Amino acid sequence: MIALALVEPRPPAQTATHRLQPGDASVIARGERVYRTHCAACHGARLEGQPNWRERGPDGRLPAPPHDASGHTWHHPDEMLFKLTKYGLAKVANMKDYASAMPVYEGVLSDEEIVAVLSWIKAQWPADVRERHDQMNRQARP
Repeated sequence: MIALALVEPRPPAQTATHRLQPGDASVIARGERVYRTHCAACHGARLEGQPNWRERGPDGRLPAPPHDASGHTWHHPDEMLFKLTKYGLAKVANMKDYASAMPVYEGVLSDEEIVAVLSWIKAQWPADVRERHDQMNRQARP
């Protein structure tokens, strides 16, 4: 009986889902601090991104996109935003040679800090954009 327990296959681990919390004032305050420290230098103090963010620079990399309503951040569900921030596009999309100026925050920011900064970003979006993002999240969840 013990041998069976040791070799019996285990069920797959549950994947954690990271939901943004744009309505939680303490999360938002923490997220703003993290954003100012780690993100604003590239993505802008007002989430405006870098100029010509859709055009690759001489180094072949895309400039930092805006995180306001004019950008594409809100086009991705919470979990995708979390993974892109933590692991980077190259790892998430399994594109080993993809060059990006976006730092990977795994080991730099905690999961809670990543959720907080993304929550702060979402809290800055107009209500209609937040609602569209919420709808996308509902559709993306199993």
